[in-house]
Amino acid sequence: MHKLALGSMPIALLVGCTVGPDFSEPAAPDATTYFQDSVQPPAPGGNDVSQRFVLGAKVAGDWWTAFHSAELNRLVEEAIAQNRTLASAKAALRQAQQVAVQAGGALYPQVGFAANAARERYSFASQGENLPASYFNVFSLGPTASFSLDPFGGNRRRLEQATALADSQDYQAVAAFLTLTGQVVVQVLNIASDRDQIDAVHDIVAEDERDLQLVRTESRAGELTQIDIQSAISQLETDRNLLPPLQQELSVAYDALSVLLGKVPSQTKMPELGLVDLELPAELPLTVPSELVHQRPDILSSEAQLHAASAAIGVATAQLYPNLTLSGSMSQEALTLAHLFSPMSNIWSVASGLTAPIFAGGALEAQRAAAVEAYDGALATYEQTVLQSFGQVADVLHALSHDADLLRGQRRALEAAAESLRLVRQTFSFGNVTLLQVLDAERQYAKARLGYAQAKAQRYRDTVQLFVAMGGGWQGWHDSNATESPAKATKTSTSDDARHPQVGRSR
Repeated sequence: MHKLALGSMPIALLVGCTVGPDFSEPAAPDATTYFQDSVQPPAPGGNDVSQRFVLGAKVAGDWWTAFHSAELNRLVEEAIAQNRTLASAKAALRQAQQVAVQAGGALYPQVGFAANAARERYSFASQGENLPASYFNVFSLGPTASFSLDPFGGNRRRLEQATALADSQDYQAVAAFLTLTGQVVVQVLNIASDRDQIDAVHDIVAEDERDLQLVRTESRAGELTQIDIQSAISQLETDRNLLPPLQQELSVAYDALSVLLGKVPSQTKMPELGLVDLELPAELPLTVPSELVHQRPDILSSEAQLHAASAAIGVATAQLYPNLTLSGSMSQEALTLAHLFSPMSNIWSVASGLTAPIFAGGALEAQRAAAVEAYDGALATYEQTVLQSFGQVADVLHALSHDADLLRGQRRALEAAAESLRLVRQTFSFGNVTLLQVLDAERQYAKARLGYAQAKAQRYRDTVQLFVAMGGGWQGWHDSNATESPAKATKTSTSDDARHPQVGRSR
């Protein structure tokens, strides 16, 4: 640490400076893609929508409207208005902003008012007089004022730190908003997918019941045996057992959506949607890596935490230097209330005070060293947050490509299973295949139909995850819900302190 020479102290006290490092945002990564050989997702074929990435496109503020469902839009807006987690995050933001306002108060003179009334006893013995003690009242009132000159910017760094923490909380509220909207859409998709799968199982069970009735009819005619009847019953019960797990998943999705809407399940009117009621977006916005760090609220919150850690170094550094405080008071003082406001009762005082650390056993230097280490930790956390966000985006991009491949494969499997079942049933009517072959074809068809429904739903869910991973279009919501921001920290261009190697100049 570089200390001021004794001869420069008066100038420094008069002019003032802000010690500690000036913060600058970390440089954006130089990566141009999220993974090697990144390509557009393949076409799934058939009637399923083909998707493509639009590099550099902005995510819309109401990105969920891309699914073209009025019911979905209503649920998202209801959740934004009533979700308690989001309300808690907004309250925490307002609290952090008031803390920053409180820190900013130290930059201004502190003005107060004092009034006193006392009864005193005065002894003349202290003056060598052998007289009776005197009793009297004293009344005084008047304003007081004090002001810290803050010559080395400790208060300014505290304001900078508090403002950065308020910024971090601001982005955490944005992250809560983005997480909420994503969760609502995912739960609606889960409901739609579960309903589609339940409808498919009901259709499969209906086919099983018709097969069982046919087998019983053929058995009475002597064509089939009791073993065939039991095989048909077994297939029917097996397919019926597919319903309880799906119904449980649907109930869980309903309950989760209720919580997101800020209601208990019994008070919530649940949507009756299937995936057919939702439109899969064909064009997917893809933010370039260098811009993602300015878009994702988790990265921005981590950067604000890094800024606060930088300012904390300045706070600790300022405590190594002297501080100068000016104070003054003006009041009326009299022995009786009647004389309290007479000109002869006026008294005033003006004072200055200088405090300077001389020896603290190394505590102040250790405090500053700890702040530097805290900054290094915050920097590592920020860099890890960036890496994790890039990894999340890469995962979603991979998933969308694999989803298209899986959907194409499941559709082909469904088409093949449906054709196989048609042929087996047709052949069975001529007596050329056994009932077991029919039942096996039905099992394959049921498996393929559910697999196709699940693959289609997963593609919707991963599309939602991409919108969230891109940071969402939260700026519009943020601007419409912004409270008055605290005064920004004073930015300085001078510092007597040797700059920390990993902290740059102020923006």
